[in-house]
Amino acid sequence: MTTPIAGEGGVDAYAKLAELGLTLPKVVPPLAAYVPAVQTGNLVYCSGQLPMVDGKLPLTGKVGAEVTPEQATELARLCALNGLAAIESLVGLGRVVKIVKLTGFVASAPGFTGQPAVINGASNLFGEVFGEQGRHARSAVGVAELPLDSPVEVELIAEVA
Repeated sequence: MTTPIAGEGGVDAYAKLAELGLTLPKVVPPLAAYVPAVQTGNLVYCSGQLPMVDGKLPLTGKVGAEVTPEQATELARLCALNGLAAIESLVGLGRVVKIVKLTGFVASAPGFTGQPAVINGASNLFGEVFGEQGRHARSAVGVAELPLDSPVEVELIAEVA
């Protein structure tokens, strides 16, 4: 664990996670030729994160068909937690100054248009952990397929000190 940045408006993400009863998972190993996160300057770019738990997807399928929007919202939260684990492994959560951008992908059944509500699972987690510094720009996109038949995938950009 990295000590939170003092005097920069930083939030003790570790304390907030503990308060929420959450533990950072191990970083999900890449499924192909990429790394979980990379830093350039004061930005950390996280690769797309699936809602893996202990190396497995808890649910598969399309949102609005095999997966309910409520289940997908929880899966988006898991994706966000996996993204935080990737940041932790690279630079430490204590260095996060701001969550800048979140892009969420929802494998959608035909006619499903609730992508923004699904991706709120990730957005809300960042707000709970980082407070005002967790507010971010965002896109929520419906797609036909995601890797491993995952219902949801998120990627994020964080500013670090």
